[in-house]
Amino acid sequence: MPKPVLTILAGSRPVTGLEKLEALAEVRLARNSEELAAALPGTEILYLWDYFADGLRQSWGRADALKWVHVPAAGVDKLLFAELADSEVAVTNARGVFDAAMAEYALAGILHFAKNFPQAGANQRDYRWQYFPTSNLAGTRALIAGTGSIGRATARLLRAVGIETDGLGRTARDGDGDADFGAIHASTDFAAVAGNYDYVVLAAPLTPATRQMLNQDVLSAMRPTAVLVNMGRGELVAQDALVAALTANGIAGAVLDVTDPEPLPASDPLWDLENVLITPHLSGDSQTHLPALAAQFEQNLSAYIDGRPLANMVDKRLGFVPAG
Repeated sequence: MPKPVLTILAGSRPVTGLEKLEALAEVRLARNSEELAAALPGTEILYLWDYFADGLRQSWGRADALKWVHVPAAGVDKLLFAELADSEVAVTNARGVFDAAMAEYALAGILHFAKNFPQAGANQRDYRWQYFPTSNLAGTRALIAGTGSIGRATARLLRAVGIETDGLGRTARDGDGDADFGAIHASTDFAAVAGNYDYVVLAAPLTPATRQMLNQDVLSAMRPTAVLVNMGRGELVAQDALVAALTANGIAGAVLDVTDPEPLPASDPLWDLENVLITPHLSGDSQTHLPALAAQFEQNLSAYIDGRPLANMVDKRLGFVPAG
């Protein structure tokens, strides 16, 4: 049988595992939107190695044979434009690859404030040897918005250091028999439960239902000693309300791996807040995960060729891979 036509939107990065893919498919490489438009006719599989690119939307009319799009990332919100969402084209993602790294990022962000590293840095810059208070993690409570694989990996790591961890998901359910969460609250109850936690971690996908889920009501309900860690998407947060809460000490601090927009403009007030730590969308540490991403797609490509079900199928109505 002829090999399927696989187009890879590579961007400027070399494609890891390319030789193995060429053994399985007829590969076309596109480095930008213009080359993607030229390569799409006849393409059966699209591999968005450059997963921040949005050229598919502009060239959708040329995708005359497309059956499957793979995104080597956890979030697919930038991809799911209306025409693709309404089509029969399958979408898969890299669920599972980034879980451990992002869980470690959440723990590091929590420790940053619990051990008062901002004060340590200020003292060091001033050559000042001076005691400052710190906090223990054991016995504190965390709420993780997002109960998928990233949220669950984060819950397991936080529980390992003594943090009592609950989840926030689409529907509420008790924690009986759940190895990761003590309880799971409905996202519609975010403001009602937020005041019960020392740490709030955002690891939810960006969907119409989660956009600005952390809003003024939730921020007002949070403890003034609480810390926010956002490693999901910047648009999960009403950012102006967050700036106001941080400025007025409505909450103690925030660790932001994602912002709205990205990159965060130099003029944004978040940069100047001493109780904020900003990182440039690196919580998944994808540079060290390139071999894992390549192996995951290769396995799925083999399944596709063999007629077996694809792993990590995104429900395009929900915007993420459903549990189970």
